[in-house]
Amino acid sequence: MSEEVDALRKDGRAKPPERVIVGYLAAQGNRGARYRIAGSDRLFIRMNSNSYLSLSNHPRVMAAADHATDDFGVGPGAVRCIDGTYIHHVELERRIAAFVSRPAARIFSSAYAANLGLALTVATPRTFFIGDELNHNSIIRAMRIAGVTRTHRSIYRHNDMDELSRRLEEVPDGTERVVVIFDGIFSMRGDSAPMAEIERRVSPHRDRFAQGLITVIDDSHGIGAYGFTGHGTEEHTGARADVVIGTFGKAFGVNGGFIASSAELIEAVRQKADTYIYTNPLSVADCAAAAEALEILDSPEGLERLAHLHARIAQFRAGVQALGWESIPGYHPIVPLLVRETLKVRTLERHFFEHGVLVSGLTYPIVPHGSETIRFQVNAAHTEADVSEVLRALAEFPA
Repeated sequence: MSEEVDALRKDGRAKPPERVIVGYLAAQGNRGARYRIAGSDRLFIRMNSNSYLSLSNHPRVMAAADHATDDFGVGPGAVRCIDGTYIHHVELERRIAAFVSRPAARIFSSAYAANLGLALTVATPRTFFIGDELNHNSIIRAMRIAGVTRTHRSIYRHNDMDELSRRLEEVPDGTERVVVIFDGIFSMRGDSAPMAEIERRVSPHRDRFAQGLITVIDDSHGIGAYGFTGHGTEEHTGARADVVIGTFGKAFGVNGGFIASSAELIEAVRQKADTYIYTNPLSVADCAAAAEALEILDSPEGLERLAHLHARIAQFRAGVQALGWESIPGYHPIVPLLVRETLKVRTLERHFFEHGVLVSGLTYPIVPHGSETIRFQVNAAHTEADVSEVLRALAEFPA
């Protein structure tokens, strides 16, 4: 194992040591939240957090978790089918199904586990998967764990709809079921799937297979942060998928994932998904906190947070452009700075750290060679002054 890790280091693919957060300071005036890191006396702005709506420290969310824990304790004590189902699990499933406008939902320990659970549920010897080349690791790993071989899957270039059409035409004879699966928001880029066009391309094939064709969107980065009311990529594009996978661990600031779809598919998930059946569910605290976060988003306060978030995204994107840096246009809180050199990415990371800003550099194999990136993530706790401070740090980097 040590030799393998050393090989990763020599190849430039080893992950750096993990920074340890040891303190949190709530926002004060024009200054947003700040974090303390072990070994440093600085206060840091986090520009690498998935908590897009900044609800992790919301008093109502924390109180909901506390009340549920007071009632039922910190752990479920069993898997769902052995009396490990509590009222908070059922209520969260009801609320998230309603939020994404689906008849039913099942919650998981994470969206990663949800993707594995879905693949284990729908994969058969005569199922064929088609996916975007930039799909999240959890989708790729799910197909492998579900036993989907190379002859039962194909990949189309990122958001290339002509190639998607060709992949659909090339589905081998004898296929009974087809799954077209894609991210709603692509986590390394912040761009979105063209859902209306995907539906247009798959529509002629829906009656071609004996057991149908289903579209699956993993909208973990979209739900709660994208669209005018935070309902995700479907809201932004005006199109829908047959199955929605998402997380409570990003915009909602808690933990856990979910699958939402028809009642029939969700019951099949309950019966067949190993990552649902054989592991403990979320704690009641997580469920109550996530349900409260959903309640906040679907309220005037939620719309205010979204409006503030969108304003800060626009401010930051405009600043990056004015400084002459390359990025990918969009409206999502993920704002990639395309650096395209591993050494320069690492130098930029250190530069921002020295200026009190936490950022994440993405290099191969997380992104392809030539796409090395600093991924900024704007969130609702950032103030106008915070964003200006980050842009000043960027402006001071020697080009």
